[in-house]
Amino acid sequence: MVSILLKKGKEKAVLHQHPWIFSGALQNINGNPENGDLVAVHASDNRFLAYGYYNKESRVAVRLLSWDEPTLPDEDWYRKRIQVAVNSRAHLLTNGNDTCRLVFSESDYLPGLIVDKYGDYLSVQISTSGIEKMKAVILDELQKLTGAKGIFDKSDATSRAHDGLAEANGLLAGSLPPDFVEVQENGIKYHINIIDGQKSGFYCDQRFNRKMLATYVKDKNVLDCFSYSGGFTLNALVNGAQKVTAVDSSALAIETLKQNISLNNFTADQYEAIQSDVNKQLRVFKENEETFDVVILDPPKYAPSRSALDRAARAYKDLNRLGMQVLKHGGLLATFSCSGAVDIETFKQIIAWAALDAGKEVQVIYQFTQPEDHPIRISFPEGEYLKGLLCRVY
Repeated sequence: MVSILLKKGKEKAVLHQHPWIFSGALQNINGNPENGDLVAVHASDNRFLAYGYYNKESRVAVRLLSWDEPTLPDEDWYRKRIQVAVNSRAHLLTNGNDTCRLVFSESDYLPGLIVDKYGDYLSVQISTSGIEKMKAVILDELQKLTGAKGIFDKSDATSRAHDGLAEANGLLAGSLPPDFVEVQENGIKYHINIIDGQKSGFYCDQRFNRKMLATYVKDKNVLDCFSYSGGFTLNALVNGAQKVTAVDSSALAIETLKQNISLNNFTADQYEAIQSDVNKQLRVFKENEETFDVVILDPPKYAPSRSALDRAARAYKDLNRLGMQVLKHGGLLATFSCSGAVDIETFKQIIAWAALDAGKEVQVIYQFTQPEDHPIRISFPEGEYLKGLLCRVY
């Protein structure tokens, strides 16, 4: 096995079990490993530190798997890791909930692997060369554990390019998912599009937040921005919202939302679906003096990396300023960020800036986070990406 020697003083993060080693920390590579090959990492004094897989294309040169020298990450190791991850979510899958994340990358000790379960189908995203090399073993174990009718590859994320991998999208095992797969979350039915939908097909990371927020909406007029296929919209309707206005720029998202409304037997007078750029539509509402009791802002990732943080902060501030301006006095703003580079304290500061610009006073009454099928590994704080605030705005 190829051995990699770290520069003096660069072993600290490894000893703290952080799973990334950046290329600048490498002193010497004893051999010529291919991308995705297993390597042994040693400190500058030749002490064994960990096993991981190497990639010369990536800024993260080694992604660590095991810190125990006798425990070699072989096929059996991967199977056991998959088993632990899948079994730990078993209690989440009930009659009213047949969708969840089964594997969450580094947080489940499998860097570069995301697996989502949608009813009888699995959606898989592979972003690292090490996981790509073990794909056959991983798929076999997933099939054995879940009995999935089909496993679909949604590895079209640009992150694959960082590992020198081409985008991938297609059937991996079993049968092709239909155009719309019916699933349940919080007892609510959804048609989701695995093949053409955003990310892996559905955002199950908001499961608990949707349910919690819905306890505030009875008899309220709700605005759901970036509504996608209707997660917050449907939870609000089920919990007695007077009306929900859903806004999304995607035609497919709006069409899917309308299907989901019908699937749950709601009528056209209970909601309005608007295909539009959210910021533009918020300005229209403001100009028309339309206001809402509850405004939900769940935008896409504005800061894919720390280098984009300043630009993202401005985008979040502008969005939240507009959201506050269409809220009734004393109304509720549920605002989210899924950018890992934006921590909760930074996000609170952005909301404070938005409130100042909008001329509003804000109370934070609840703090949202990601659910347990998106665990936060204590040695990998980067896995904590979803955060949100429930604010009362005056």
